[in-house]
Amino acid sequence: MTKRFDEAMRLMRRRNGQDRENGFALLQPHAAEHLDELIAAFRAEEDDRGLKAWLLELIGDARSPEALPVLAEHLDHEDESLASWAVTGLRELGTKEARTALYRHRANNAHK
Repeated sequence: MTKRFDEAMRLMRRRNGQDRENGFALLQPHAAEHLDELIAAFRAEEDDRGLKAWLLELIGDARSPEALPVLAEHLDHEDESLASWAVTGLRELGTKEARTALYRHRANNAHK
């Protein structure tokens, strides 16, 4: 892990809201550089739903085809914030595969 990533995660785990925001802001412009670390942290996070949503948002912000499986996997998540960030991330990715995942998701949920 890089020093930037470690510092950002330390801040994002703090109780102070401004510290959490600062940690997110530290990573956001560098999300693509830290995609593997973000995915690992996302998969490991069990306790903090807000942090998990932020991590998925950052994964989407990476705009990398490597993020597609994680984003597509969470389209139907019971946590609406995760599902919403998955949709946003796939839209921003904008690849044919991302559009296909979104189309299938809409088609599968059209009659619910």
